[in-house]
Amino acid sequence: MLTLKGKSVFAGITIGPLALFHRNTISTASHTVENPEVEVIRFQKARDESIEQLKGLYDKAVQKVGEEQAAVFEVHQMMLEDDDYVDSVEEKIRNGKINAEAAVDQTAQELADMFRHMEDAYMQARAADVLDISRRVEQQLCGGAGIDFSKYDHVIIAADDLAPSETLQLDTDRILGFVTSSGSTNSHTAILARTLGIAAVVNTGNQLHNDVDGLMAIIDGLTGMVYIDPDEDTLSQMRIKQQEEKACKARLEQVRHVPTVTRDGRVIKLFANIGNPGNLPQVLANDAEGIGLFRSEFLYLENSDYPTEEQQFEAYKKTLEVLEGKTAVIRTLDIGADKQVDYFDLAPEVNPAMGMRAIRICLTRPDLFKTQLRALCRASAFGKLAIMFPMIISVAEVRKAKKILEEVQIELDEKAIAYDKDMEVGIMVETPAAAVMSDELAKEVDFFSIGSNDLTQYTLAIDRQQTALDAFFDSHHPAVLRLIQQTIENGHKAGIWVGICGELGADLTLTETFLRMGVDELSVSPPAVLPLREKIRSLDLNKA
Repeated sequence: MLTLKGKSVFAGITIGPLALFHRNTISTASHTVENPEVEVIRFQKARDESIEQLKGLYDKAVQKVGEEQAAVFEVHQMMLEDDDYVDSVEEKIRNGKINAEAAVDQTAQELADMFRHMEDAYMQARAADVLDISRRVEQQLCGGAGIDFSKYDHVIIAADDLAPSETLQLDTDRILGFVTSSGSTNSHTAILARTLGIAAVVNTGNQLHNDVDGLMAIIDGLTGMVYIDPDEDTLSQMRIKQQEEKACKARLEQVRHVPTVTRDGRVIKLFANIGNPGNLPQVLANDAEGIGLFRSEFLYLENSDYPTEEQQFEAYKKTLEVLEGKTAVIRTLDIGADKQVDYFDLAPEVNPAMGMRAIRICLTRPDLFKTQLRALCRASAFGKLAIMFPMIISVAEVRKAKKILEEVQIELDEKAIAYDKDMEVGIMVETPAAAVMSDELAKEVDFFSIGSNDLTQYTLAIDRQQTALDAFFDSHHPAVLRLIQQTIENGHKAGIWVGICGELGADLTLTETFLRMGVDELSVSPPAVLPLREKIRSLDLNKA
């Protein structure tokens, strides 16, 4: 039995086979081959595998965001089946006697360059597509990436850590849990685990290899322990612990479909955080009262080019229709920092967490911003939608963002396109600057949502993705709590509601503290909703 110790992300117990997430380095360097036909066969096999991947991604995307947005994967399939593309690669292999990887890369660069020089904007955009499909084929030629689900129905995934684009492509219905050798409790792997409500342990420090692939594993999310190839005694103890966890879940059913109200009658809005429409079943299954943070950047991370207004509109509209009148607070795109997208062409930065990200991109690329705002406004006609601007540091930024929103709404009025004219507009308070200036910012918006993860990061000057600094990353630091209290008080003085949407919102040791501060709303990962409601309903704020 191999025993690992890491940081717990979600306090669950899970038992199942371990599957390694394979990620091979892509090399497209050209070299001469003796038998070009062998390389042609390698290319054809990799192309076929890529097409099958895309078919699976299309089916998954249809379920998540509808046919229109999923169409990009059909387009990519068609491009891989295009005779000109295939003939170009195979001609380079045969005539140049070069390896398949190099032939694919050369074809990709030539076609992308051709598309870029076309006059039609639609055709210019195909440059990114041809590069994307070629990278997928190159990945297959270099050994592939991802999880081999063919051997198991459900698996515990082991990896070093997973990038946002990698987590988006996982078949989440078949994942039992995560074990990562690096990463932090704020990583994208951790966020996904909390959203799905599955056990996860990160930063074990132990890189796992092929010899453990397929072995039985146990994740104890209560202690941060991982057992690989467990002995009978450990397995028996963990099964008992798993039954106790199920009994706890059964108890929480008693607070399903009841008001989130304290014993002394204080009503709290209890919302959920999600990363894409695919998480909506978790929102409903866990009885959240709405969505307090919808991370809209999934639309940009899933695409190989800027998502169109229609793609975004359909995703937001579907979300509102599923919620059936419940509120959805949608954050405008928060690309940058640890969420990089190639086609944004952001310049390399020494410290991207403090660089070009979120509202800064939107205000410097107003056309990009307007596309998203138009989609949001149009969707607001189908439910209760609120817009939230992230990474605000000044009143001037809020006014600029609101002015662009106003321009969009005027354009919609001129075209007689419906939208909710009473739609709330708020900001995330996730910088010390926003918290300190919250008295002035509160006059500009309808609500505040405190992003405790970034607020802690920027207040303490600690990169929350830097695991070596975890010992110094104290989200309970008095400075962080003072800024939260100041923000709540200033929001209430201006007559607006204030919520918390970071991980602290689900911290049951702080629930009473936040309620005594006067917080109006808490937005947490879906599985944290019922435990938090149980906690809130046990409190009497009239008692000292």
